[in-house]
Order: sequence, then C-alpha cells, then structure tokens
Amino acid sequence: MANKIIRIILIVVLFLVFFEVGLVSSYTIVTSEAPNVQALLDMQISKVTGMLNPQKVNDALIKDPTRVNISNKKDVALKMEELSNVDGVNVDSMNVTTFADTDNSNFTVTIQALGYASPNSTSGQIIISQNPSYKVIANGNASYKNDGLVVDVDSLKINSVLKLY
Repeated sequence: MANKIIRIILIVVLFLVFFEVGLVSSYTIVTSEAPNVQALLDMQISKVTGMLNPQKVNDALIKDPTRVNISNKKDVALKMEELSNVDGVNVDSMNVTTFADTDNSNFTVTIQALGYASPNSTSGQIIISQNPSYKVIANGNASYKNDGLVVDVDSLKINSVLKLY
C-alpha cells in the first residue's frame, strides 16, 4: 500500500517537473529571452489560488440571471442605438437581466436587444430589411424611482455588437 502511494506521489512530482520545464522552455522560445522563473511560478500559484477562491466558486455556481422590467425602454434603446452605431434598436426584443440582488436600491443590469442596419442602396433601390442585423449587448446601472425600475442611460456601456446572419 505504501509503495502505491509513493509511486502516485512520484508520478505527480514528475508531471509537475516536466510541466514546469516545458513552460520555461516554451517561454524562452516564444520571447527569445531568459525567463524569470520565480515570476512564472508566482503567476501560476496566483491563478490556481484565484480559481480555488470561495467567492470565485460561488460566482461560477450562481443560478440563471433574474429578468427585470424597466420603465424607460425607449430611452435605453435610443442610447444603445447611439452608442453602438446601429440604425435602430428593437424595444420589443429588449431583454434586461441581472445577477445582483434586486432588493438593493442600485444594481447592474445586462441589456440585450436586436439592432437594425442602415438601409442598403447599392443596387439603385433602397432595401429596408425587417430582419434584425445585429444583437447589441450593454451593461448599465438600474435603480428604483417613482415610476418603477429605471436604467441610468448615462451609465450604459456597450459590451458587444454581434452581426447576425
């Protein structure tokens, strides 16, 4: 039994040694510089401890986002249109979600909506498509006001504008 445990420990140690030797040699090949071995080890240790941090584990295991209704959809759509440089944003397709506790007075929301491209006039005809061309994703701060949940349009930041095919 002791021999099996020693063999397993030896295999793990050899694996780690070969991994580190490969890391140092690949760093040397890629950068053409001598590696700072201590910095590479510190970086690896910080990444592993960061992954095993209880807060990170809880964040990874969080349930699906909570869907919320906002009262200023048109203002948000206009601001998303302006920031993302699309021709229009569909208010009916807008999906507002959050991972935060909605009982708080202020929290961050993620807004997804479909966007439309500018009319195409390459063939001499103006073609206006009824099909959305983009998916616009933005983050912003929301808070409760007199008329319900309101997204602060000045806090909106565009995460991505995805082209739909």
